[in-house]
Amino acid sequence: MKTLQNIVYQIKDIIDLEFGIMDESGLILACSDESKIGESDPFAEEIVYSKQQVITNGKYTYQKVYVKNKLEFITFIESNGTEEGLKYLALISINVANVKVYHEEKFDKCNFIKNILIDNVLPGDISIRARELHVPYMAKRIAFLIVTEKEKGVYVHEVVQSLFPNKLKDFVIALDDENTVLVKELKTKDDADEVENIGKIIVDALNTELMVKARIGVGTVANNLRDIARSFKEAQTALLIGSIFESGKSIVNYNKLGIGRLIYQLPTTSCKLFLEEVFENGSFEALDTETLFTIQKFFENNLNISETSRQLYVHRNTLVYRLDKIQKITGLDLRKFDDAIIFKVSMLVKRYLDKCDKNI
Repeated sequence: MKTLQNIVYQIKDIIDLEFGIMDESGLILACSDESKIGESDPFAEEIVYSKQQVITNGKYTYQKVYVKNKLEFITFIESNGTEEGLKYLALISINVANVKVYHEEKFDKCNFIKNILIDNVLPGDISIRARELHVPYMAKRIAFLIVTEKEKGVYVHEVVQSLFPNKLKDFVIALDDENTVLVKELKTKDDADEVENIGKIIVDALNTELMVKARIGVGTVANNLRDIARSFKEAQTALLIGSIFESGKSIVNYNKLGIGRLIYQLPTTSCKLFLEEVFENGSFEALDTETLFTIQKFFENNLNISETSRQLYVHRNTLVYRLDKIQKITGLDLRKFDDAIIFKVSMLVKRYLDKCDKNI
């Protein structure tokens, strides 16, 4: 109201007519005649339900002011629809709409958090703005990046907001139709153990309520507002690396990327040299689908021949024959720990290079 009254003060010396601003209920928020501030205009209801944007009742002319397709204010001027009065009213309405947008951008907490995430706030300004908005600077928070497929009529941020309704501590930001961020405040750093459960709650809720599949990247704990940008970038990295090495997982935690993180940071030229060294003369390509599935199961069962043959529904000797065949083709005996490690890392490196080639 103070901001709106300041607009009136600035225009008052230019316009020699009574004018003001009221909300949709008719409550006068600001007026050139200050004695009318706080009064209600009974004509407001008729204005709200009218299909016209500009209405005259004989003494005053009214204009509805929309911001983001929502009726926010009604401006009025003491003018019986004169051309001059309409021009003044239009200018007042434009000023009011612009101030509303500016005010929301300046004081909206979610917008503030969003600007931190996308590095749109200078580091030195973060603590100052946090004080203005009464957002605690020092608090343990963690970023969840929720990625879903783009579908019409699906509002992921609304579902996530309903799961975490405390707008003073938890912030839900819709970056676009496919990416939503939850910045969740933790009671203590030990609450990071519950992060996996939070992710599962989100995935299940989106699947149940919206029938959409979600993938979630989780950053590390940030101790202050400035560091949530780092946590957000880690969540992005977690999803990117997870899509290469753990495509079947719906929740990927940056703290649990394992060897995938190491491979992702290697130059592709080094990766190619490594593969050429391990698999001479394209020996890896000589392995058929059945053989690769056998290798996968063998690794899943910690190189246990008996358990692997049981899960594959094959005789133990059949599995031994397949392992001998793999050794003959690649020169690696997967029953030996060192050779098994080399083969496992090689498979991950190849997966990484294949992904890189697709993105070129």
